[in-house]
Amino acid sequence: MRAIEFVTDQEQEVDEGPASRDLCTSGKPNAALGASNLASCKAQGYRSRETGKSQKIGSKRVKLRGSTLKSTQYGGPVSPTKTG
Repeated sequence: MRAIEFVTDQEQEVDEGPASRDLCTSGKPNAALGASNLASCKAQGYRSRETGKSQKIGSKRVKLRGSTLKSTQYGGPVSPTKTG
């Protein structure tokens, strides 16, 4: 087996889906969760957000730090952040 074949065989994409409610509401600290699960928990509104950013919701500007607002993907008012 060539080295390139070995590397590509190891890379298998896993479609995890959204984190479960039980995981998000458990007593585990944020550092114990994976990055994907933590982001999913925050998007679903189960964990508080830790950012200094604010966003316009309706006609008011609301700071997101400490809030448990859902993202628009889950029926809430917070639009996802743009990266890049």
